Amino acid sequence: MTITSKDNETIKHIKKLKEKKYRDEYREFIVEGTKMIAEALEEKAKIKSVIICDDCKNQGSIPSDLMYEIAKLDCIYVSEKIFNTITDVINPQGIMAILEKPENNENTIDYNNEIYLVLDNIQDPGNMGTILRTADSLNIKQIIVSKGSADVYNLKVVRSTMGAIFRVKVIETDDLVKTIKQLKKHKITVYATDLKTDKSIYDVDYTKSAIVIGNESNGVSNEVLKEATERIKIPMIGKTESLNAAVATSIILYEAYRMSNLGK
Repeated sequence: MTITSKDNETIKHIKKLKEKKYRDEYREFIVEGTKMIAEALEEKAKIKSVIICDDCKNQGSIPSDLMYEIAKLDCIYVSEKIFNTITDVINPQGIMAILEKPENNENTIDYNNEIYLVLDNIQDPGNMGTILRTADSLNIKQIIVSKGSADVYNLKVVRSTMGAIFRVKVIETDDLVKTIKQLKKHKITVYATDLKTDKSIYDVDYTKSAIVIGNESNGVSNEVLKEATERIKIPMIGKTESLNAAVATSIILYEAYRMSNLGK
């Protein structure tokens, strides 16, 4: 059966998942497009249902090998008109999925890693998605984010991670200062980025370390700065005083990787 009514309960539910409060309430999020769903299948993410545009399917826009895999799941078919009311993509591929959010909180932090990334109130979804991709490129398995940060299950963030959302564990903490104290108790050196320091990112030892990246406008909060083991910054050669949060994160993480045991 193909859903043709916008008043269908499943359609209403999908629309609700575009808001963070409902993603939190139902512990679900949406991914869209063939690549993202293929990544979800490969990484064994918990796919609850797949929504397929019936017209698009008939046009053969969804690869046959992917159709074979998703046929094993709960598939919901909708008309093109209805699909266009739930998609956020200008040229949709006619397929999206509802996934279960993993249970990640401060109690699930793995303290056996070499490098940790901590995000203090990052707001821009594009930055958040790019940061997750960068972390994934370095095989960093977990990121700690403050509760006030952009929701990693925001549609724009999910899309911009290009699949990294399935490989990087994102741990949201209600109390970032408390979490940083816990990192230090486990002998992890905490480096916070701060434009006011003279300490360069090239002058520290990243062995067993956590790197704190701050808010795009205000940087790392004063409360977190006070708890940091040391403050660091990227040296600016030209007149620009600071870099985009995602760019800065990439530079520091790759330097940390090069200097740490991981890069040797």
